[in-house]
Amino acid sequence: MDDRYGSDVLAPGWKKARERPLPRVEASRDLVVEVIEDGYCGAVVGVSGGLVELEDWKGRRRMFPLGPGFLIEGQAVVLTVPAPKAPAGKQRTASGSFAAPDGRARVARASRILVEGKHDAELVEKVWGDDLRHEGVVVEFLQGVDLLEAALHDDPPSADRRYGVLVDHLVPGSKEARIAEAVERGPHGAHVRIVGHPYVDVWQCVTPRALGIAAWPVVPRGIEWKVGVCRALGWPADDQADLARAWQRILARVTTYRDLEPTLLGRVEELIDFVSAD
Repeated sequence: MDDRYGSDVLAPGWKKARERPLPRVEASRDLVVEVIEDGYCGAVVGVSGGLVELEDWKGRRRMFPLGPGFLIEGQAVVLTVPAPKAPAGKQRTASGSFAAPDGRARVARASRILVEGKHDAELVEKVWGDDLRHEGVVVEFLQGVDLLEAALHDDPPSADRRYGVLVDHLVPGSKEARIAEAVERGPHGAHVRIVGHPYVDVWQCVTPRALGIAAWPVVPRGIEWKVGVCRALGWPADDQADLARAWQRILARVTTYRDLEPTLLGRVEELIDFVSAD
């Protein structure tokens, strides 16, 4: 005789029968997760020996066992060891372009890309370094856009020696915009391409997502911008050494072009095309 009510609902295992399996997610680098037990939130920086290492927005690191006990955007998940990546037919550089087959650098061109400072140069090198070496393009820094006209006067550009210039805070009415307009109207304008991003400093070209923060801090007028950012994020900012360490922390979170704002990506690609065109 059939049992219309089914099996005993109080039989052993009735609770597990109703549970839904948690999604399994690979603990890939830069994945941001929250620890259910104590609310600690951080990005994955490494996996080893059954443990995952997380780094929070203040740079503090902790280790946790892989498995259940984590949240991703409020959803409980099971963290697993990342699967080994299969070799790809064509490798891509950090900028997203296909890597050259032999990987050898080309002899440096006479044309150059000029950026305002050391941090700009390091960021461009980290993401576009392979592309620049393949094209034979050297990046130099000016120590400020105020020195651009003097640099062009001392070493003038030409049809065979073009300069691409990347400028911070290039917005209508700014000092940077006035300098750019003066150069473009001047005797060297035909062989110089000046582009820029709208941010106060190149630090902001790194996306908040890459750093594990909701947004870049708003710094009140009268406070030096980098100092204000470090203080808002809880980082030391007493001297230049502290600011240099802060930048290295930021730069370390950049691995590909996806970690940068689109307003910077297009401008750098434009400069590379300009100075490498034959």
